[in-house]
Amino acid sequence: MPELPEVETVRRGLEPVMLGARVDRLELRRPDLRFPFPKGFADAVAGRKITSVGRRAKYLLLDLEDGQVVIMHLGMSGRFLIGEKDPAQPGGFYYNGARLPAHDHVIFHLQAADGAREVIYNDARRFGFMDMVSRDAMDTNKHLGGLGVEPDGNALTPDFLATAFAGKTAPLKAALLDQRVVAGLGNIYVCEALHMARLSPRRAAGTLVTKAGAPSVRLERLTDAIRTVIANAILAGGSSLRDYVHADGSLGYFQHSFNAYDRAGAPCSQEGCGGTIRRIVQSGRSTFYCPRCQK
Repeated sequence: MPELPEVETVRRGLEPVMLGARVDRLELRRPDLRFPFPKGFADAVAGRKITSVGRRAKYLLLDLEDGQVVIMHLGMSGRFLIGEKDPAQPGGFYYNGARLPAHDHVIFHLQAADGAREVIYNDARRFGFMDMVSRDAMDTNKHLGGLGVEPDGNALTPDFLATAFAGKTAPLKAALLDQRVVAGLGNIYVCEALHMARLSPRRAAGTLVTKAGAPSVRLERLTDAIRTVIANAILAGGSSLRDYVHADGSLGYFQHSFNAYDRAGAPCSQEGCGGTIRRIVQSGRSTFYCPRCQK
């Protein structure tokens, strides 16, 4: 499933195409994805101008001029493909990225200042979904309400994490995966951040907080690692694992920079460590770490 850097990369690919465009028609080729589309969804979107292409955690958000927001989740295999005018074939389109047209379930027919285009949502497994909410109801929405701070935002500070982790006996990895604390931080990048910070995923989260409730040096190091890992992954275009591709059909390459994730049996990349990456299972999910340098 795409994590935050992948979703942010898709957002950046869609923004130049969708921002400012008007939805001439929203074509729904089936009644549902993971969930049924909202009642009257296509009519509610048609004719509206897209005023913002945003992201919250792993959700893509399209703000419409009437104050409604389209919420989109990629699920396991969902992806967007952009159709551009083919000058060699007037009125025709070409599509970037290999796909099976049978899995083109939603098509945004757009009209922009520079002409018509199509944005296609393709999802072989149909585990993604689309919903709609009023902008002023975002904080209470079933998908978005209660989400924590963004891992690439200014709100993620050592002091914030100290407050969130104080007194917690839960393993550090589980605490970081809690979407009520840090929104959009997933399994891959938690493993990478913990490795960069040299912290064990098994360590109790509360041990990173001093008796006075202040962040320890370790927690400051972890905060920096989270921000660095996420920033580097976004810069690299995310990680192409399983079905994930960008909006233009190209692949992300951060997986070539993994230092821990999916490297069981490989030597630790931390300078002077000499340890070996190990795989364990926590809460039913794979964790990769170096038991020698991650304490």
